[in-house]
Amino acid sequence: FVFTYTFKIPFVNGYTHIGDSMIFLAIVFLGWKKAPLAACIGAALADLIGGYSAWVAPTFIIKFIMALICALIMEKVIKNNKIVGYIVGAILGGVWQIVAYTVVKIFLFDKAYAFSSLPTLAIQTVVGVVVAAVFIVVFDKTKVTAKLKKMVG
Repeated sequence: FVFTYTFKIPFVNGYTHIGDSMIFLAIVFLGWKKAPLAACIGAALADLIGGYSAWVAPTFIIKFIMALICALIMEKVIKNNKIVGYIVGAILGGVWQIVAYTVVKIFLFDKAYAFSSLPTLAIQTVVGVVVAAVFIVVFDKTKVTAKLKKMVG
């Protein structure tokens, strides 16, 4: 919620943010059972409080599935290599997010708006993946990941 609501860059019909980075980071700490719910609640709450009420339900669903895709790939499909699992999962989850938001925008607005916002959404997603990857590498090297996982349980 904090990174979506606080650190946002407004655009004509919405905003972009770095909240996705925290969703991807939460996946590492919370796992596939908890991270999707944390992701969708935080992101939907940011839309609700930020005045984008039409986006609350789509965001809730899209972010839940995005986090679930990433987490399941990282923990169940490519579990032997955390970094590769994270990258593949984040890319596939990110692609899901881009496609899903574009489809919703077509229904809420029109095709022109939906496709014109693709670059912004793609940049937001890529930045989220990269920022989270930096945190993950730093946290792993400093043993923060192991400590936080113990705290979260």
